[in-house]
Amino acid sequence: MLIFALNSSRMFGKRVASSLGIPLSPHEERDFEDGEHKARPLVSVRGRDVYVIQSLFGDATETVNDKICRLLFFLGAMREGGAARVTAVIPYFAYARKDRQTKPRDPVTTRYMALLLEAMGTDIVMTLDIHNIVAFQNALRCRTEHLDTRRLFADHMLERIGDDPVVVASPDPGGVKRAQLFQEMFEQMIGRGVGNAFMEKRRSAGIVTGSLLVGDVKDAVVLVIDDLIGTGGTMLRAAEACLERGARQVYALAAHGLFVGDAGKLIADPRLAKTIVTDTVPPFRLDPGIAEKYVEVVSAAPLFAEAIKRCHEGGSIVELLEGQS
Repeated sequence: MLIFALNSSRMFGKRVASSLGIPLSPHEERDFEDGEHKARPLVSVRGRDVYVIQSLFGDATETVNDKICRLLFFLGAMREGGAARVTAVIPYFAYARKDRQTKPRDPVTTRYMALLLEAMGTDIVMTLDIHNIVAFQNALRCRTEHLDTRRLFADHMLERIGDDPVVVASPDPGGVKRAQLFQEMFEQMIGRGVGNAFMEKRRSAGIVTGSLLVGDVKDAVVLVIDDLIGTGGTMLRAAEACLERGARQVYALAAHGLFVGDAGKLIADPRLAKTIVTDTVPPFRLDPGIAEKYVEVVSAAPLFAEAIKRCHEGGSIVELLEGQS
């Protein structure tokens, strides 16, 4: 097994490799004056089980598209080098929100991403809390390994809940299944019933409407579960609705914290007790003071490490996610 992490995801890759107890495999990335680039492994990959880590979020040095291109070319180089199996480990999978046509002639970028990855000869795509798991699995013809944050967040929230009633809420109807799965796991962990709720949400031309909350949240600690946080507006809408209906506290939990636009202002709103995300996307867009005070980061690296280990050894990913030995 060889683990590579492209430069922009090197810190996350180091945490994954450390959890596995092995070093990252060396590689070279070169940028040329005309804007082109090259990346290659510095060790032989022939006959090896290769894992390439690259989280696809834009930052100050590389756009989302830069990172996609670098990942695709590096995956292709693995195949050219004779790797026995190539796995793309993509903690945050870009362009996954556009999985269907909502307007005439809309692109379906989830499918296009799948075609690009398959064209490079990728054998497995591993990611965390994709926006729409059904669209993701249907778009890719190669094997997929979809990880989720249920146990990560459940373990993190277990101690702070105490004896308070708990409700798990989805901020929109599309996330009800994600919230339901978390609710079922959390019920098993705390040994008592956990309520559920969801918010009405409609988006058109970037404008979000809908204020109906379905479910009883009175006197409860509400855990609002989503796949990602952009500006934070969706989470704040849900928190406001829950508090208006008698909730005691509202926590926002999402795998990926993009924190774009006015996210810092919304995340610091006192109606959110705390915002909890993983390290698939570092909270670099937030003011450090706001990030330190209002955001808690749970590392997903150990989860990816164990998933990679089981993938390599033929173990069960399902048992990993369900918390079975």
